[in-house]
Amino acid sequence: MKTHALATSSVTVSSLVLGLMRIKTMTDAEIRTLYDTAREVGINMIDHADIYGGERHFCEKRFGEAMPLSASARAELLIQSKVGIRKGYFDFSKENIVEGVEGSLKALRTDYLDVLLLHRPDALVEPEEVAAAFDQLHAAGKVRHFGVSNQTPGQIDLLKSAVTQPLVANQMQLSITHANLVAQGVAANMGHLPQSVSRDNDILNYSRLNKMTLQAWSPFQKGWFDGVFVGDRDTYPELNVALDEIAAAHGITPTGVAVAWITRHPADIQVVLGTTSPSRVRECAAGSDVRLSRPEWYRLFTAAGHTLP
Repeated sequence: MKTHALATSSVTVSSLVLGLMRIKTMTDAEIRTLYDTAREVGINMIDHADIYGGERHFCEKRFGEAMPLSASARAELLIQSKVGIRKGYFDFSKENIVEGVEGSLKALRTDYLDVLLLHRPDALVEPEEVAAAFDQLHAAGKVRHFGVSNQTPGQIDLLKSAVTQPLVANQMQLSITHANLVAQGVAANMGHLPQSVSRDNDILNYSRLNKMTLQAWSPFQKGWFDGVFVGDRDTYPELNVALDEIAAAHGITPTGVAVAWITRHPADIQVVLGTTSPSRVRECAAGSDVRLSRPEWYRLFTAAGHTLP
């Protein structure tokens, strides 16, 4: 599997990340099989959040119970979690960040997180509070690297005004059909196209220029949790024809092609998988190893409804 550095750090990450937000009802054996499959195909990073599972830290706890890691296994694995979403509000206060990490460490049965992301922008953020929390957690060895999720360049720069640690990652929603962060730039200066409207403040180029790793969540979603586009021939007939034909040409599945579309981008975007199916993990891993040609990549882009001016 393709690997690359996490931002400017010395940490090497896989192009795929195993997201574990849906393991709430899985048995210990099922969680272990899912994890073991991910490791077998070369995935070295897992993604959690303190809110996954409904009850705070529930999915983290399920993973910790099902997968007690030896010291050597833990050293080879990168564990990422997120904090900041509370029931009915967002909270980037020092107290909540520190409390959230402590709860994650206990649930996951580990002494440290490799990466902590701030989950969803808090409109009431005070950068100095975030900085104080990060400093405390970093000095104690409880978090090694920090980043954000769903944040714009301005929000990131505001945090940087106080935070001293590098912000290594930004996790954003991205799929072939939900691709505003890519599609807007393609239609730049085309005032008659809704696609030309910037909704992300050029986060793609900002991330590349500032050496932040982008992570793509919901890589198969049509839009905002309204189902997957793979196999939806009513909504996306042309796209599914393209997926099928390109999959056949490369000996992978349409799901693998959807992954390959993201990993083809030179920004080295990581793809966060939310599947609980080991076979689907293998499909995605096979796709991540395929380098689509420009004609293939742009065919998928336009078949999804995006415009080339």
